[in-house]
Amino acid sequence: MASASYHISNLLEKMTSSDKDFRFMATNDLMTELQKDSIKLDDDSERKVVRMILKLLEDKNGEVQNLAVKCLGPLVSKVKEYQVETIVDTLCTNMLSDKEQLRDISSIGLKTVIGELPPASSGSALAASVCKKITGRLTSAIAKQEDVSVQLEALDIMADMLCRQGGLLVNFHPSILSCLLPQLTSPRLAVRKRTIMALGHLVMSCGNLVFIDLIEHLLTELGRNDNMSTTRTYIQCTAAISRQAGHRIGEYLEKIIPLVVKFCNVDDDELREYCIQAFESFVRRCPKEVYPHVPTVISICLRYLTYDPNYNFDDEDEDDNAMDAEQNDEDYQGSDDEYSDDDDMSWKVRRAAAKCLDAVVSTRHEMLPEFYRSVSPALVCRFKEREENVKADVFHAYLSLLKQTRPAQSWLADPDAMEQGETPLTMLQSQVPMIVKALHKQLKEKSVKTRQCCFNMLTELVNVLPGALTQHIPVLIPGIIFSLNDKSSSSNLKIDALACLHVIMVTHPAHAFHAHVPALVPPVVACVGDPFYKITSEALLVTQQLVKVIRPLDNQSESSDSFDPSPYINDLFTCTIKRLKAADIDQEVKERAISCMGQIICNLGDRLPNELPGTLLIFLERLKNEITRLTTVKALTLIAGSPLKIDLRPVLPDAVPILASFLRKNQRALKLCTLAALDILLRNYSSAVTPVMVDAVLAELPPLISESDMHVSQMALSFLSTLAVTHPSSLGQLSGGNILQQLITLVRSPLLQGGALAAMLDFYQALVATETPGLGYMDLLRMLTGPVYSQSAALPHKQAYCSIAKCVAALTRACPTEGPAVVGQFIQGNVSGTPYGHPGCLLLLHIAVGNLPEYLPFVLQEISSSKRQYLLLHSLKEIISSASVSGLKPYVELVWSLLLKHCECQEEGTRNVVAECLGKLTLIDPETLLPRLKGYLESGSSYARSSVVTAVKFTISDQPQPIDPLLKNCIGDFLKTLEDPDLNVRRVALVTFNSAAHNKPSLIRELLDSVLPQLYNETKVRKELIREVEMGPFKHTVDDGLDLRKAAFECMYTLLDSCLDRIDIFTFLNHVEDGLKDHYDIKMLTFLMLARLSSLCPSAVLQRLDRLVEPLRATCTTKVKANSVKQEFEKQDELKRSAMRAVVALLTIPEAEKSPLMSEFQSQISSNQELAAIFDSIQRDSSSANMESMDTS
Repeated sequence: MASASYHISNLLEKMTSSDKDFRFMATNDLMTELQKDSIKLDDDSERKVVRMILKLLEDKNGEVQNLAVKCLGPLVSKVKEYQVETIVDTLCTNMLSDKEQLRDISSIGLKTVIGELPPASSGSALAASVCKKITGRLTSAIAKQEDVSVQLEALDIMADMLCRQGGLLVNFHPSILSCLLPQLTSPRLAVRKRTIMALGHLVMSCGNLVFIDLIEHLLTELGRNDNMSTTRTYIQCTAAISRQAGHRIGEYLEKIIPLVVKFCNVDDDELREYCIQAFESFVRRCPKEVYPHVPTVISICLRYLTYDPNYNFDDEDEDDNAMDAEQNDEDYQGSDDEYSDDDDMSWKVRRAAAKCLDAVVSTRHEMLPEFYRSVSPALVCRFKEREENVKADVFHAYLSLLKQTRPAQSWLADPDAMEQGETPLTMLQSQVPMIVKALHKQLKEKSVKTRQCCFNMLTELVNVLPGALTQHIPVLIPGIIFSLNDKSSSSNLKIDALACLHVIMVTHPAHAFHAHVPALVPPVVACVGDPFYKITSEALLVTQQLVKVIRPLDNQSESSDSFDPSPYINDLFTCTIKRLKAADIDQEVKERAISCMGQIICNLGDRLPNELPGTLLIFLERLKNEITRLTTVKALTLIAGSPLKIDLRPVLPDAVPILASFLRKNQRALKLCTLAALDILLRNYSSAVTPVMVDAVLAELPPLISESDMHVSQMALSFLSTLAVTHPSSLGQLSGGNILQQLITLVRSPLLQGGALAAMLDFYQALVATETPGLGYMDLLRMLTGPVYSQSAALPHKQAYCSIAKCVAALTRACPTEGPAVVGQFIQGNVSGTPYGHPGCLLLLHIAVGNLPEYLPFVLQEISSSKRQYLLLHSLKEIISSASVSGLKPYVELVWSLLLKHCECQEEGTRNVVAECLGKLTLIDPETLLPRLKGYLESGSSYARSSVVTAVKFTISDQPQPIDPLLKNCIGDFLKTLEDPDLNVRRVALVTFNSAAHNKPSLIRELLDSVLPQLYNETKVRKELIREVEMGPFKHTVDDGLDLRKAAFECMYTLLDSCLDRIDIFTFLNHVEDGLKDHYDIKMLTFLMLARLSSLCPSAVLQRLDRLVEPLRATCTTKVKANSVKQEFEKQDELKRSAMRAVVALLTIPEAEKSPLMSEFQSQISSNQELAAIFDSIQRDSSSANMESMDTS
């Protein structure tokens, strides 16, 4: 301790030296000392250090001054509060000094101090007192207009402080405002500009009264319109406020917009530019309030997009020459300020119009068809713009339009939507020729920026409309080649050109490019040899695609006549092999060279007889390297699957054992790819794969067949099925081995379904067909059904009976000779009444044997007489799902009438199975059965009504079905049950609605206007549904409406994904807000919704932020009663975590933390240890999740 203060007093002594170098070094050492965390100063040292640093700020030497200012930062956090006040006082006084240099240094010092203060959310007292001290001095400095530079510095510091610590200065806001407003009419434009910045930061944290004062002032001044110059400033100010606090200005737009529209017509280019910029900020920041004015905004923007009074675009040829002349002009025109020929500010107006259109297009999804009618042609016409900055913005606006068209494809490509005439996609399709014509000229421009814009455009266009450019390829390819060959192209331009070429080649048919291959190959090969690795890796992707183009394998005979690949093979092979052999290159280039060579061998291997063996050996080397092994496995899979039957025999003895060893590795992607590779090697090279190789693989399989990873199990099973066909002899060792144990365990797993189950069935059929001793039909049957019959071992899960039954059925199908006898046994067993679960097995066997006529009547009769209805109905459901339509047609009436008897059953489980059967039956003959279902909606029994509505749910699937148009016409009638008096029917109706919204939004999009009010109605808590139940001495409240509300909120969540553009987001938010205060389950759902909404429509959420933060805060600060059960504590923790996730999501909206309530809540979180810990861990999770999603993309 003593040594530190001794060291510092030594330094202070040196700082008084007359030699500037001594002073400099001492200050530098002090800086180092102050930055150490361990340093502690006693009061005396503190005082001395502070005095010294402040003295050095007035040093004669500039470098010493600069260092002294830098010391202020660490010093503020190390000394006591009153010392910081001394520092601030001195700096403020110096700011008003006559010496310019001292003023500059002091203002930098103040900024440093403000930057070092702890953020407002930490609730530190220091920040508050310092800010209050500075504020008074600054307002007086701003108000005095003698010296402009003092004013400018003071405004700058004020803006900085309001931005960082605005919330602490609430009491000063009125005085700050009254000091700032007069500055808007200052004679100096720079002062006005900084005042606007300060006001922008003020409105983020000021109270409502101050905000109203400010807006009223602006409106009055704009209404008076004294002179042009101040009017411009006021418009700029309005735009700035809207940018910083759009959620607050919304309610005044009705008054503001007419004024701005009026000023657009005044002949003053700067004013026009500011007006259009103001529109842009309104469109982005106040989506709801600006809605009625959007058409006006669009028409103004379209008018000024072409506003170029000093230029004549009459003759296209002249235009080209003029372009060159114009480009030479630009160089000596100087910067904007010097070049003040008033007439040519018009480009700024055009740029503002393009940016504003960009904002409109990005935010108003529902107006796409309108945009394609009016905005799209106007933008395309302006691709010829002569100012490069404006051109870039025009391109950007068009890109936004394309991007808006893209995410909606799920419902645009929907058959029903197509009938409504022009969808955005068909309109875009019709404009492609016009776009290409406009781009064609630009692709040969000198400007790199323009060409980059063109490539981005083409890439996006092809992503939205794959195949749209087939007719235009001859026009575009020369333009792309031009950029690849051009010496002046930057590397980024080349990368963009290659990426664009790649996307076009992937999305268009090969024959379209055949004429251009001679021109394409040389520049692409040159790019593969480029020294910059990013260009190389992009060019290898293109080469890979080129290989597919010059020799597409899908239609061998036809393509070999039409196009001869041989002249190009050598070039492509040579450039790729050079990259493949190099060991010292970038990882990405290695991987892409491997993939590219894989493609070359796959498509052209038969033309490279001499090079092949050597290349395969390189692959073997790459297979042994941990970094490249995954890519190599994929390349080998590709080669092994090639129809050219490439000779892989030389490498198989080495490769297969290596592949087998990969099955042990802990890398899932590697396991999956390896299983696929082994599978295809077995299929196509069975003669070359020896039993020894097979054994090596079989040894690795048992751990892979387990319920922990179904996808891996599925691949392993399909490998075994292939093995049963190619090497039946190898299966002999299965009978005693682990693999069968694993298989039987997997069959009994409740998770076995879908692809894995199908693979399991295939394997059993393939296995029984090999007739391996010990694995015959009866042996396998015993293994499968053993546990069903042994009374002691009950199976862990109902689902297992079903899986076993399906396996038995598959075996029986494979052995038609032994089948019937077994079925006979089962029927005997069933009648004599063995344990439950057999009807399932039994009936699946019936289907297996394919004798519907024989067995179906028997089942139906059993259902009407038997006690085991539930299981028999399940079996019936399986029959309906898996039998062929034609086979079932004759029985539809019979089954239907039987099901109707059961649809009023008391037991909900049985009703659900009946409903599923009804739904699946309806799909067989929708024309007659759907109207019948609709008829039952009038039924007196609420059970019957709920069964019918549930049945509709099972007719909706995410694939197009013949029933869709019929459903679309009558789903409204089924959804009318949302008003049904019975709770359960309403709940079922919501579940059906949710299913429709999720799987086929087109069914319900048009009904939303009528359905949403009913949906929102169900989100309210109903007092009359809450009842008290006495459980012994305790009273317990039961809310019968909870399930209903839960279903309603689930529907709301689904609509966010599928129908966001049809929802009034503010009404939606009202109900989300109520949900935040509801029961545990519903809170959890609404927290998820908030997180989703923060990313989907941040501006709307921002407008409601204050109302949303309160309930979140309440959840996080609720305490559980100390004597509660463990579950209560866990629930509360889960709620807190979930609420914190919502808070973290809300904070991703850039302006959220500026809201006073939010920043208060943040300081509450950081001061509470438990909450702070949760908050940090969630923030870490979310940032790492973002990183991962970037990796996978």
